[in-house]
Amino acid sequence: MDIRPNNTIYINNLNEKIKKEELKKSLYAIFSQFGQILDIVALKTLKMRGQAFVIFKEIQSSTNALRSMQGFPFYDKPMRIQYAKTDSDIISKMKGTFQERPKKIRPPPSKEDEAPKKKKKNKDPNRIPGGSNAEQPPNQILFLTNLPDETSEMMLSMLFNQFPGFKEVRLVPNRHDIAFVEFENELQSGAAKDALQGFKITPTHAMKISFAKK
Repeated sequence: MDIRPNNTIYINNLNEKIKKEELKKSLYAIFSQFGQILDIVALKTLKMRGQAFVIFKEIQSSTNALRSMQGFPFYDKPMRIQYAKTDSDIISKMKGTFQERPKKIRPPPSKEDEAPKKKKKNKDPNRIPGGSNAEQPPNQILFLTNLPDETSEMMLSMLFNQFPGFKEVRLVPNRHDIAFVEFENELQSGAAKDALQGFKITPTHAMKISFAKK
């Protein structure tokens, strides 16, 4: 029997060796392209290992995510995705159909969480820490800045390998906030740069992408 479309998607066949926090961050990184994520639930109990729930604000987002990411090789295992059987607690609260369950629930993001985003507009979007403001001429290597501390090579590879011509990700030793991504040529690197400019790896870190200095 088909489960009707729902804001929450249920994912299984996930790699059980991945730590819970890294798993949640990686899921956020690849699913936030489809729309606003309210919460990600990943439990490490025996019964729930290798499974996760991603709760989107809009049903359209969960539908697109389900169609686009079905079978996506995530940490070397193809994801199996379906709609969750029931509304998550957060969505029930928004609809007013919520019934209290005996467990701790994270409230939906409050207005205060959204306030800091408006302040960021004053910054020059092309400013590179320690570099010049001038945009570098196009080349096949991209320079990423404003990355969160927990950024890993795997996380960035999963984001960029969906673009043709992807070659490799290079992290900088002792610097978690910057990285380089190499493509076959500047046309391919340019396409990835345009598509992922400002992509939020975490809710507070919008990735800045420029061409690397030659």
